[in-house]
Amino acid sequence: MTTIDRRLFLKSVSAAGLAAGVSLAQGDSPIFAARKSGESPGKSGHSPAAAGGEPALKRKFTMCLSCGMIGVGADQREAIRLASRFGFEAVDPNGDFLARLPDGQLQELLADLKSKKLVWGSAGLPVDFRGEEAAFAAGMKRLAELAKGVKRAGVTRFGTWLSPSHGTLSYEANFAQHARRLREVAKVLGDHGQRLGLEYVGPKTSWARGRFPFIHSMAKMKELIAEIGRDNVGLMLDSWHWYTAHETVADLLSLRNSDVVCCHLNDAPKGIVVDEQIDNRRALPCATGVIDLKGFLGGLVRIGYDGPIAAEPFDRTLAKLPKDDALARAAAAMKKAFALVE
Repeated sequence: MTTIDRRLFLKSVSAAGLAAGVSLAQGDSPIFAARKSGESPGKSGHSPAAAGGEPALKRKFTMCLSCGMIGVGADQREAIRLASRFGFEAVDPNGDFLARLPDGQLQELLADLKSKKLVWGSAGLPVDFRGEEAAFAAGMKRLAELAKGVKRAGVTRFGTWLSPSHGTLSYEANFAQHARRLREVAKVLGDHGQRLGLEYVGPKTSWARGRFPFIHSMAKMKELIAEIGRDNVGLMLDSWHWYTAHETVADLLSLRNSDVVCCHLNDAPKGIVVDEQIDNRRALPCATGVIDLKGFLGGLVRIGYDGPIAAEPFDRTLAKLPKDDALARAAAAMKKAFALVE
């Protein structure tokens, strides 16, 4: 089963000439739990450090290697070796590979992972929930087997992204379809102790080009998550989409750790106004200073986020470098970003 890759999606959209230029079940969602109980943001065990000599909060999230997102080809075993070699703390799991791996070989791989003091990041969701019903149904038939297979490896996090517009479905119809389909996905994952992170796509150049714009902000994604109504669904945050959606640290502080499943980190090109940024033209973390990564990561520290953070720079130059050079550059960028909050 092949994960739906947004890099390939963006490439196909570009080839087509398009690259230019709710209250149901809120009480069941962690995102709305603090609101329901009358708590203010930060009062769920992860409040910011108070003045008066209290120790500063420390980060709980991990620096995760996702080879594909930096344009490096590597199978699962090599990815584990590379993550350890370049100082990462987590590595994204290859769900298809792990699900098929015989028990003996899986135990050897997990022992290697543990010996290198690494943990799993997040797996990609291999279900096409954005298109035709037949494709969605076919993906769902295989999902339970995959979820069961990767559960053996201890994989607990999946992430996926939502297309920010649709050619034929109105916002309301698209919202209802997403809620129904992702509720089914979440149930299967939940049955295997796994969580689902959903990523909104923030750039105006992305959501404004379709006939019917769809979810492209944290606030609207919260509404969808509430409508899905499953407590194992949360956000896949991305500093790029947070920035291009004109969001702030205050938006991050409206969340709790349990609301965030996984996270991506990157920077933006200089000299381009926010609403003209193009989704597949980004930079490594701290490369330009355009995105407030200290504020972004600081917000995640303050809410106690304890999951993986991986670089997703869409930087074409990395793919042209020798593998070791690309990894060294990505690792250095991530360490520089993490140092902002340490």
